[in-house]
Amino acid sequence: MAKPETYFVTDIETDGPIPGPHSMLSFASAAYSDAGELLATFSINLECLEGAKGHHKTMKWWATEPQAWAACRADLQPADVAMKQYVQWIQSICKKDTSPVFVGYPAGFDFTFIFWYLIRFTGDSPFSWSALDMKTMAMSLTDLPYKQAIKPRLPKEWLPSDLPHTHIALDDALEQGAIFCAMLAQLRAQNKSCAQSSLV
Repeated sequence: MAKPETYFVTDIETDGPIPGPHSMLSFASAAYSDAGELLATFSINLECLEGAKGHHKTMKWWATEPQAWAACRADLQPADVAMKQYVQWIQSICKKDTSPVFVGYPAGFDFTFIFWYLIRFTGDSPFSWSALDMKTMAMSLTDLPYKQAIKPRLPKEWLPSDLPHTHIALDDALEQGAIFCAMLAQLRAQNKSCAQSSLV
């Protein structure tokens, strides 16, 4: 029998588009139970990678977000220390009872950095090789084209009015976590309705 899953809705902040030449500045995960209950959060700011530098387009954007920039440059931790702490935190939540699932919006960006950093600094990934993409999930639930499955086009009842998107990793992970839980609830309601209809 498959284990229940714990969903780690994650947001990252970086100084460029790819890991290695550029650095992950900050990241946060909000862990949710299979039932959609917020279990715990993790947030940390990282020192830049040795030899890496900010991409000019990304740094130009950061200049427009001084509060978020200040937030992600405080209390910096070495990348190896940060990623080892992150793995220990994941393990403390999941233990042997649940399987960890990475969730990103879009996963193709956030997971690229997290996976690279995990392999580079810990040698392994508790998420294995895959991630759940909220854009794909939104596409399947709304019938929007994939590239149109963005927050402004999502159903208003999914969007938390009390959790703003600030470009501070923990704030954004919690906002996206609330959206993910709304999606998950709708998906399960639809599946239940389909199952009941098939019995009629």
